[in-house]
Amino acid sequence: MSPWVGWLLALYVLQFAAILPLEHRRQSYLTAWLFIALVCPFIGFAAYWFIGRWHKRSIRSAVRVSPEAELNAAGSKAVIIQTSEWGDSSALALEHRLQQALARLSPFPVTGRNRTRVLTNAEETFEAILDAIRAARHHIHMDYYTIRHTGVGGEFLALLAEKAQEGLEVRLLYDGIGSLGLDESCVRALQEAGVETVCFAPPKAAFLERRLNYRNHRKIVVIDGKIGFLGGINIGDEYLGLDPKIGFWRDTHLRVHGDAVYYLQVMFMQDWRLASGKQLPLRETYMPAHSIRETERVMIVPGMPGVNDREIVEVMFAAIAAARTRIYAATPYFIPDPAIAMSLRVAARSGVDVRLIIPGISDSELVLLATLSYVQDMLEAGVRVYRYGKGFIHAKVLIVDDMLASVGTANLDMRSLYSNYESIALVFDEKPIRALERDFEEDLLQCEELELELFSKRPRKQKAQEALMHMLSPLL
Repeated sequence: MSPWVGWLLALYVLQFAAILPLEHRRQSYLTAWLFIALVCPFIGFAAYWFIGRWHKRSIRSAVRVSPEAELNAAGSKAVIIQTSEWGDSSALALEHRLQQALARLSPFPVTGRNRTRVLTNAEETFEAILDAIRAARHHIHMDYYTIRHTGVGGEFLALLAEKAQEGLEVRLLYDGIGSLGLDESCVRALQEAGVETVCFAPPKAAFLERRLNYRNHRKIVVIDGKIGFLGGINIGDEYLGLDPKIGFWRDTHLRVHGDAVYYLQVMFMQDWRLASGKQLPLRETYMPAHSIRETERVMIVPGMPGVNDREIVEVMFAAIAAARTRIYAATPYFIPDPAIAMSLRVAARSGVDVRLIIPGISDSELVLLATLSYVQDMLEAGVRVYRYGKGFIHAKVLIVDDMLASVGTANLDMRSLYSNYESIALVFDEKPIRALERDFEEDLLQCEELELELFSKRPRKQKAQEALMHMLSPLL
């Protein structure tokens, strides 16, 4: 055997030896990257080294912040729910225990002085955010995965420039991959108007630093430290149903007034520091006192790779495990963490009404194939799975009994749960839960329910494609 062949074989084996110790804690990622290295020797390993490698230590040192310290320094207090009298109701007792568990899982507390409004589509969401921006008096903080410079995006950018020229502090943070099409001339025009802009992990720098895979998927708006927005809707015309390939776009957002906004502000300040290298000074004007008297409970849960890379999945798992009667979930990408998948199956087998809405059409055919690869196991366990037929469903919603509901940016996929910077809001009160329930039931009317017998007879070619995407699904 030629010495060169021996060296090549040794290097071929060493690529697996290098991946194994780095990914042993993330079994799904380990399987996917080993497969890629197997079928694409050396090229697959190079791809892993530059875009897939887990960078827990560097990310932790860059973003770890004590939100309680920031809130105390600003002189603002979040009202944390501590209920001692729950009567004899086992449901209320379960809800109390669940809230205590959630408070231990998340770095942010359950806050108790809030007013929320569920926003059901992009038209409603854009109108609400634009109205809040127009009414801003001190600062506007925006943190987005995708911002377009045309159509509705141009309207947003023009208004931000106008508010900056009025003397307000305006900061815009956008992701380097999600906003890859954002025109540089538009960014310069914003800067000339007085808007501070920062690109989160620009592609070239992120590639050289081997952080290209870690994206800021959040959609956060904070106005004057008193009004906040988060959810699934980026800023672009496609969310208005104007994409000719996708058509109607169904999504959900949330507007929050009150204590929970402080924690959206904390997340923005963390992201701003990570992207710009500059810490915003702690001022009371960023976290001012408010006059909200409503007592809606809201808990903001952050997710970020290497720091809070388990909080969202653990919070979702705890909520699903506490279900007694129903679990309703809608997600555009269903590539669940094994714990989430198992919890849904166990809940269905135990008699809980588990309903899952996934897209009929998707913005990514590969991700849709990966999503479908998880469906048969769900159907066999008794989960009722529906495919949305009116257009593309991009809402990320979870409803558990009458105890809580979740709205945010995190999909039920492993990229959201482990690799992206995400945010969700948990709501615990009747008004927002009922609003989300009504929207879910309206969505069901636009769906086709999948039947196990028929679904299991899908073409062999599709099953083979699904199997391949299933193996690669943690990376999608």
